[in-house]
Amino acid sequence: MVDHLQQLQQRLQYQFGDPKLLQLALSHRSYAADNNERLEFLGDAVLGLTVTDFLYNKFTQFREGELSRLRSQIVRAESLAEVARQLQLSEHLLLGPGELKSGAHRRDSILGDSVEALIGAVYLDSDMDTACHCVLRWFEPLLQAVDQTVPIKDAKTALQEFLQQRGHELPDYRVIEVSGEDHNRRYTVSCRIDCLDLEFSATASSRRKAEQSVAQQFLPAVEQSGQ
Repeated sequence: MVDHLQQLQQRLQYQFGDPKLLQLALSHRSYAADNNERLEFLGDAVLGLTVTDFLYNKFTQFREGELSRLRSQIVRAESLAEVARQLQLSEHLLLGPGELKSGAHRRDSILGDSVEALIGAVYLDSDMDTACHCVLRWFEPLLQAVDQTVPIKDAKTALQEFLQQRGHELPDYRVIEVSGEDHNRRYTVSCRIDCLDLEFSATASSRRKAEQSVAQQFLPAVEQSGQ
């Protein structure tokens, strides 16, 4: 256990003064009553402030709403899970027998929560500046990918606003199939827009992603139609 935690700290590029904080950050509520939920709450606030500060200083020309949309692309479950996988956190998570059996260590929500808990643990173990530096280092690929070429509005929002402005009915997204094991669900979503006489479908690892993919398929068609 000690050797594994040392390897993890090397990947984190942070050495804990109090190793118990690291162990607590990795402890899911199924593992023990003393778990990482409070650290997750704290880390969420530190993460939000760090990303907000980064975007505020990088995109000086953007308004509040535009900055909020960019932040939501970074501070979301899928992005947090991506960071967790880069840090190889799954092999270090402390889970109860039931969660272990169900493959919960691969679940986006649990992986994301563990990243927030780690941020909270670093903050308590050191200070705000150090915690912010860890966030910027762990999230660097995601932060560097955010630039002015990123659409400010997500596809669903853009499609909805386009249809509303022209008095058309809003898209009706329907889940038509759910497949895969609990830890690897696949959602197929279909949507039809009557005014265009078009229907598209898409499959993704979450309903939200599938809906976004369907909306993205519709955007070129609605923009070309001019209706």
